[in-house]
Amino acid sequence: MPLTTDPVAPDAWPESRWRHVARRPSADGLEERGGERLRWRVIMAIAVFALLYAALAVRLVHLGVASDPGGTAVAGAASDVAAARPDIIDGNGEILATDIKTFSLFAEPRRVVDPDEAAEQLSLVFPEFDRARLRRDLATNAGFLWLKREITPAQRRRIHDLGLPGIGFLSENRRFYPGGPTASHILGAVNVDNQGIAGIEKYIDDNGLADLHEAGFAVERGLEPIELSIDLRVQHAVRSELASAMERYDAIASIGIVLDIKTGEVLGMSSLPDYDPNDRAQVLDKDRFNRATVGVFEMGSTFKAFTTAMALDSGLVGLGDSFDASKPLRIANFTITDFHAKNRVLTVPEIFIYSSNIGTAKMALEVGSQGQQEFLGRLGLLDEMKTELPETGAPLKPREWSKISSVTISFGHGISVSPLQTAVAGAALMNGGYLVPPTFRPRSEKQAAQLAQRVVKEETSEAMRKLMRLNVLKGSGRRAAVPGYRVGGKTGTAEKVVDGKYSSEKRRNAFLAAFPMDEPRYLVLVVVDEPKPEKEGMAATAGLNAAPTTAAIIRRIAPMLGVTPLLTDPEEGPATTVAAIE
Repeated sequence: MPLTTDPVAPDAWPESRWRHVARRPSADGLEERGGERLRWRVIMAIAVFALLYAALAVRLVHLGVASDPGGTAVAGAASDVAAARPDIIDGNGEILATDIKTFSLFAEPRRVVDPDEAAEQLSLVFPEFDRARLRRDLATNAGFLWLKREITPAQRRRIHDLGLPGIGFLSENRRFYPGGPTASHILGAVNVDNQGIAGIEKYIDDNGLADLHEAGFAVERGLEPIELSIDLRVQHAVRSELASAMERYDAIASIGIVLDIKTGEVLGMSSLPDYDPNDRAQVLDKDRFNRATVGVFEMGSTFKAFTTAMALDSGLVGLGDSFDASKPLRIANFTITDFHAKNRVLTVPEIFIYSSNIGTAKMALEVGSQGQQEFLGRLGLLDEMKTELPETGAPLKPREWSKISSVTISFGHGISVSPLQTAVAGAALMNGGYLVPPTFRPRSEKQAAQLAQRVVKEETSEAMRKLMRLNVLKGSGRRAAVPGYRVGGKTGTAEKVVDGKYSSEKRRNAFLAAFPMDEPRYLVLVVVDEPKPEKEGMAATAGLNAAPTTAAIIRRIAPMLGVTPLLTDPEEGPATTVAAIE
């Protein structure tokens, strides 16, 4: 075949040649595939670096949360650190409870170099440590171990100076109560993890704070303060006068409550003996429980106010009616007598101011057992009272409401209720006849009106105000008088049950008061448990201890609450000195 320089036409190539040529990549194809591989390499490099930085960021955040200011990191300990709580303030913005920073001591056993030395050195700072047990704990491969919560700055400094590997500190929130025991039973307490275990502190946890903490929120300050209805000035005055009364009358306990009868706000409440919530050991003392809400007691003759109101409200008894109290009342095998017997027919006002058991019992019998149960139920005295405080006591009432039960309950025996229940029911008799649920949170009169329930007629409330005032002017409550402030009230002396029998030697005395009686705004209840005679030869009835204690409280708190005294009171005569007014 002759040689030629003409190229062979492609369509003349054999099929195998076409296949060979088709497999060869073009320059453009090589460039495209190389660029694609380069892009994937860049993307992979970016992803690796992103993951690396993310891991570093997570670690840094973890170290920032779980370490003390000195930079000691603790893996897995952040969830164990006590979270922050909101401040608690009174109605005037005064701080009742707040968080402060404290340090706790921990160990990372796997990082401890010499468990023997570490246990020995730590035991020198904390002699209460069990050295043998501590050594065993530090010799394990555990990642985290609490050694002591809430140590002092001096202890932290000593441990720090030891320079022990694997031993460090965590900054935690610790609850602090500036007033100590002043409002302890209201505020309650927290545990070592800053979780509410009693009082308003527990109420806060039960109403959302615990859920926030569990979800990992609210670990730092910044929560809105929780405002209470409490007036710290009033609270201090109540506690101070109760403490003085316990000392003066050698009593074993005392209770005081101040209530706004229009709103149901508790302005002050104290129960002695109380505790310092800054000392958790005191919180567990069984004798320091909240007697104002948890304790249920026979309230004695203060119940005569409820019986009298019941009789008047029923329409079966009027203020002008009389009952024969010239001789004891016998029912079944029981005999009812009067402590200060007048041995004659008594009018309803006389029955009240002389605190006649016989006359009160006869008024109860006029109404009957069924009517009595219905009336006391209306006043909230037969059911457990609910407030923001988780600590409440259920009333103790007869299984069978017999005739004798009606008689004894009429003057406060045979039924046990909490002092706060007694105060709330008493407020309903003073405020025009409305039962307003009590609260430890701020509440306006408008809000209270939406919750209030009428339990007695307006005319019944007016009559009870007159009787309460009359009792302070001329009856058993004379020692509760505070010139200028028009105090009204009712005494209650209840014999305590000892070994199944009523004891004439041990009493629980009470005084239920309101002021100013021309337009009552505040109610005060004082209970003195097992008072002794102030002087030899004196009795130890409520009129001689609970009543003057109530007067002392009113004398101090009335100016704080803005109650203007009358310089001249037609019922009391002129108040000519500043001391008499105050």
